[in-house]
Amino acid sequence: MKESEAPSFEQVVLPHLDAAYNLARWLVRDPSLAEDIVQDAVLRALQYFASFRGEAGGRAWLLQIVRNAAYAAVKSKRVGTEVPLDTDDAMELPDPGPGPEAQLAQRQDLEQLDQALAALPIELRECLILCELERLSYKDIARVTGAPIGTVMSRLWRARRALTRLQADGRLG
Repeated sequence: MKESEAPSFEQVVLPHLDAAYNLARWLVRDPSLAEDIVQDAVLRALQYFASFRGEAGGRAWLLQIVRNAAYAAVKSKRVGTEVPLDTDDAMELPDPGPGPEAQLAQRQDLEQLDQALAALPIELRECLILCELERLSYKDIARVTGAPIGTVMSRLWRARRALTRLQADGRLG
């Protein structure tokens, strides 16, 4: 590929910022820390963009950087040390969405799912998030996690089995 044909940093990284944040949030379980992790990951991606070859695709490449940054944050025990500011009370506008009962039911379902996912070991949770929410292929998940494809498939099977058991036991909506 000629240098003039090489994609720019913006073309490779920026379209995948939402996926990066989603992965970071699911891994560290803290929205504020997830934002910091994505910011760190984008800075690292910018720093090492010259070495990007494009073989893994921009999405998998960025998610691998996010994963590494998230694991570093978990390892350094920064998780849970920040206190999020509550800005929800700033302005109350009427919501044209579903009524309070439907919102409560949906919130309870999401809380149950969130608790079930949180109960999974991080290596199972990350594979499930990358596959089901981010729609990465097994090959790309293997690149992101650094695990063989067989291990990715095994982790997905174990994660799905754990969620199915929770549902069968009535602990998941």
